[in-house]
Amino acid sequence: MAVFYSSSESETEALGARLASSLPGGSVVAMYGDLGAGKTAFVRGMARGLGLACRVSSPTFTIVNEYLGERELIHFDMYRIASADELFDIGWEDYLNRGAICAVEWSENVQDAFFGDEVTVRIEKQGDTARKITIEGVELC
Repeated sequence: MAVFYSSSESETEALGARLASSLPGGSVVAMYGDLGAGKTAFVRGMARGLGLACRVSSPTFTIVNEYLGERELIHFDMYRIASADELFDIGWEDYLNRGAICAVEWSENVQDAFFGDEVTVRIEKQGDTARKITIEGVELC
């Protein structure tokens, strides 16, 4: 487990980029944090770390956004999903089998869908822009 402190959105994004560059294809990143904690900013950084030059936004209403390039990032928002069964209904296993990196916001809603080998990212508000970010399941480069 590694603990990091961010004092700005750009620092949170930079940590996301650092994490993504360390991940092999097929990795699942289970993200936890309150509304406005910075999960989407972290995923924006992940996209940058994978060399993706795309606009990253929260898929709250669409549930999933796909960012394609040399490496793929699949961005899930489980805020509106009530159970892991609903996630499997939208093709969770198919996404996992693509070899893309899957970033999952609101992972607490679908914990039964994880197989125990996911990377866990917990983002806690420490003030208006300050965040404590805990990463488990991977060594960062």
